[in-house]
Parts: sequence; C-alpha cells; structure tokens
Amino acid sequence: MNISEAIQQLVTIRDFIRWGYTRMNEAGLYFGHGTDNALDESFALLLHALHLPAEIPDSYLDCRLTESEKENIATLFERRIVEHIPVPYLTHEAWFARLPFYVDERVLIPRSPIAELIEAEFSPWVEPDNVHHILDLCTGSGCIAIACAHAFPHAMVDAGDISEQAIEVAEINIERHGLREQVHAIQSDLFGQLAGRRYDLIVSNPPYVSNQEMQELPDEYRHEPVLGLEAGTAGLDIVKRILREAADHLTEHGVLVVEVGNSEETLVECYPEVPFLWLDFARGGEGVFLLTAAQLRDCREYVNRA
Repeated sequence: MNISEAIQQLVTIRDFIRWGYTRMNEAGLYFGHGTDNALDESFALLLHALHLPAEIPDSYLDCRLTESEKENIATLFERRIVEHIPVPYLTHEAWFARLPFYVDERVLIPRSPIAELIEAEFSPWVEPDNVHHILDLCTGSGCIAIACAHAFPHAMVDAGDISEQAIEVAEINIERHGLREQVHAIQSDLFGQLAGRRYDLIVSNPPYVSNQEMQELPDEYRHEPVLGLEAGTAGLDIVKRILREAADHLTEHGVLVVEVGNSEETLVECYPEVPFLWLDFARGGEGVFLLTAAQLRDCREYVNRA
C-alpha cells in the first residue's frame, strides 16, 4: 500500500498522530532538536500543518480532516522521515527560554541548557541590577541574546556572529520580538568587530564539535550549518580563542559563561590550572562553565601559552 492509499484510511487528527508516531518509530529517526520522541514530533508537525496552537482541547483530536489537510500533513511527515529534516526546520519555529524563535537551515536549532540560566537571571553569580551590557557571542538565531534581553530589560545586548546568514536570521527574531532598540546584531569573527566594548555578561554557545564527532553525528545534524558545529580536531578552536580574548571585553566584575558540551573533559585536560566552574541544570544538560573577569585576568598568561 502506498502513502496516498494509506492516508485515505485515516480520518481524524488522532488517526494522523498515531500514523506519524508509528512511521517515525519505524524509521529509526534521531530526536534531539526540541523533542525526544516520535509522538511529540508527530503532534508538532500536525498542529503546524493545520495552523493550530500548541494546546488544543482533546475533543479536537476527533475532528475529521479534509483531503488537502491530509496531503499537507503527509508531506511534512514524509520530509521528516525520508530526508531526516529536524521538525523546527519544517515548522520554522523553535522554543528557547519559553520564547518562540524563527529558524531555518542558516542557523542551529536552539537547544542549549543556558536557557535555564537565563530564566534564573544567572543567579547567584550575577546581580541583575549591575548588568548593563550583555554580549551573546556566536548568536546564531539570536535566541540567547533575545532571551537575555527579556531577563534583563534594562540592559543593552549585542548579538555577534561570523555568519552573515546567521545575522539575517537573528535580525528576523529581533524584529519579531520588538527589540530593535535593545538588541543589536553584529557580524563579527568573535571579538573582531567589538574593539573597545566591555560587557558585564558574556554568554556563548560556540561551535565545539570535533572533526571526528562530526563524522559520527546522526543525519538530522547534516541539515545544520557546519560553521555552527565544527571547531577543529578537538572541538576547542573557538573556545580557546574566547578564553584568550574575553578578559579584554569584560567589565571589572564581569562574568563569562560558555557551553562546550561533550568537549568539557578535553578542555579541562588542556587547561588544568584554569578554575572552571561547571554549572548544574535542573532540567538536564552539562558542559557549561563560568569564569569571572578576575579569574580570566589571573590566568591570562597561562591561557595564552597553553
């Protein structure tokens, strides 16, 4: 039975959710871009195709679908299953720190545990009233910068990225959130275009995937920009530059927060004398460190020669 014949036997929203759930499980897809299971992904694609909100009454599940609605849903399911395209690239929406963001294949899909830190205003390491200038380095979609702007409404936020295409997407999200007066997207190779600027808080989710890890990633990651993922043989090329340069861009009592994911152990091996504070997350996640401006200044010489 081909797909067209199969969907003729499906009638309601509930039917399609079950059908998508089954087919995605059969396909052995990877779930790691906002959801962790086939049921949630089936539901997300169906709601998108039907232009329905994230939460609908249970009674809607038994609503009958038109032929054109069936075709639209089936097309989305097929693209997810056959092409292994992550759901947020199909719906052009991802959630981060309880906020919605436009995404496409010019940027990584937001999924950093740093969202939890932003929602908590980086407590207890940051005093919100003392945060006036924030930098989101390697901003991608602009999600960290925009979430920080919501958490620190009186702070000015710079969103930097080397990719012109990423900056275009960040601009879309800045506009959508009505933050043009507070958040500024800047095309910059790390601190290259930020000379003379100092920040009370620098946050970064930079590329940190090693060359070897890139070869082993599930197919879903092949749709994300390599520039946002890969960072040399050990996955630390970008992080090392940040460690060398961040002190010059932090205020006296500034704080640096960086995600390195699975490269945590390798980073510690490279810099055993750096007093990384590895942060814990209630909602899951790891590989995020914090250093103060004073700590970075104290270990500057060591970091530069290591």
